[in-house]
Amino acid sequence: MFTGLIQVVGQVTAAGLKNGQMRLTVRAGQAFPGIVLGESIAMNGACLTVEAAGPGEFSAYVSGESLDKTTLGGLKAGSKVNLERAMALSDRLGGHLVSGHVDCLAQVSERTGAGESVRFTLALPAEHARFVVAKGSVALDGVSLTVNECGPDWLCVNVIPATLDNTTIGGWRPGDKVNVETDVIAKYVVKLIGPLSQSAPKSGGITPEFLKEHGF
Repeated sequence: MFTGLIQVVGQVTAAGLKNGQMRLTVRAGQAFPGIVLGESIAMNGACLTVEAAGPGEFSAYVSGESLDKTTLGGLKAGSKVNLERAMALSDRLGGHLVSGHVDCLAQVSERTGAGESVRFTLALPAEHARFVVAKGSVALDGVSLTVNECGPDWLCVNVIPATLDNTTIGGWRPGDKVNVETDVIAKYVVKLIGPLSQSAPKSGGITPEFLKEHGF
């Protein structure tokens, strides 16, 4: 698990795409001391497993499934990436619970200044937008952000200067695609409540009494 608080912006030093899969080598610098084989590192929000490690550098394998669901396939030598190591149980949860499992891609549709902040509007598939709520949390390219507003196929976030300076978000422009992970709690709630909504009485819908009767 991760928190969505980016620890360092790394740089891809090698990207080998072959037979629908990929291996990436990334320089993380001194911010990532003691990287070990098998540990999990989130790269632009996608959880990857370390295959090889050296001082301040690591390599990871990207499967075809990950290439299909994320933007990692577009990385090349010189690309900047958001990096976060898996959280420890003793860590402060400064962002929100992020699994590193990307749900879909969103596309930046608008970038506007808002004082020292920047306001981004992004379009995303409606089937995933239902898990996004105003003032809730969303991970975009691995960064934990608060949703300002949202609609049936879009969301809007306000990004503060510190985040612009210390992640890749500062470089976002209209047309760019980003990795999206919606709130895992929202997905579980929809999974549990969905079947109940279909069996609820048409007249009253889901009521406190109906939920209590079904064990909630």
